[in-house]
Amino acid sequence: MNSQVFKKIKNDNSNLRIPNGYNPCLNIRETENAIKFVKDLFQLNFKAALNLIRVSAPLIVLENTGINDQLNGSEKPICFDIPTMNVTGEIVQSLAKWKRKALLDYNFDRGEGLYTDMNAIRPTETPDNLHSFYVAQWDWEQNIFAKDRNLTYLKEVVKKIYQAIRDTERSTCEYYKSLPKAFLPEKLHFIHSEDLEDMYPDSTPAEREHAICKEKGAVFIIGVGANLKNGLPHDNRAADYDDWSTETGNGKRGLNGDILVWYPMLECAYEISSMGIRVNESALSKQLALHNEKHKRKLPYHKSLLAGELPLSIGGGIGQSRLCMLFLRKAHIGEVQASIWPETMRSSCAEHGIPLL
Repeated sequence: MNSQVFKKIKNDNSNLRIPNGYNPCLNIRETENAIKFVKDLFQLNFKAALNLIRVSAPLIVLENTGINDQLNGSEKPICFDIPTMNVTGEIVQSLAKWKRKALLDYNFDRGEGLYTDMNAIRPTETPDNLHSFYVAQWDWEQNIFAKDRNLTYLKEVVKKIYQAIRDTERSTCEYYKSLPKAFLPEKLHFIHSEDLEDMYPDSTPAEREHAICKEKGAVFIIGVGANLKNGLPHDNRAADYDDWSTETGNGKRGLNGDILVWYPMLECAYEISSMGIRVNESALSKQLALHNEKHKRKLPYHKSLLAGELPLSIGGGIGQSRLCMLFLRKAHIGEVQASIWPETMRSSCAEHGIPLL
């Protein structure tokens, strides 16, 4: 794709980017069919790559069980009273911890796992081309051995996921002839967040991601959550699912990370997946202490994990709308998912030929 020039939208404070001369490759009806094509095909490629089966998952969990996620540690879930049960329910924000218990409940062996359709509402999100109040992703979890808690195993799993992504992109472009040819590079570049900071010491994390993705095309940033030399993490992570504190040698930490690619349509770094090897008893204790959240040790989920009752695992989430948007060469995530948007954004998109569902 050629470099884009972005129009500046007057009276729009939403950070909306309009590629100059944008014209969708598929109309709305074609897009709806293509969304199903992408989702069906990727699931087949993905579950085969990681030996997963699909399971049903909740939209609602109970408050004060420790099952729901705070994601980067600050988001608050939507809560509501359930009078007939005299309890408070929460809309899930992700299923990172629920999936780990499900591995036990479904009696998965080592090397087996599950994936599910995770739908969530994140009301504190700031909507723009890539972000929405509504989240749809494939949440997945795989049972592992203690010996698998290392960078080598993490990278092996990441490579399998990336290959499933590339295979789906190529098949989508071959099936829909109006789409430009596949552009994701064959090789995924691995880099530690510490090394990325050293490369761009005066840049923000977002600027570092932009630079490395533009250079490499596709990257996996290892170790997201622990503080770097500047005293801040590359990005925040909650203390109780990914292991971002385990030392991996040469002053580096973290058995987790993010898959990002360069998206020429918007000329930006584009996150597809956040994932990682999950905390064991020692990592959970350490990370709760680092986040001043030792009180969570008393929650049912955390007590069970600290008692060694839950299986060791690796898992993460893969954005469904993100993949569809990427593969179908869309300028806005609202072209592949139905949600609500600021009126200024909706009118600006309509004016510039971006049809939001």
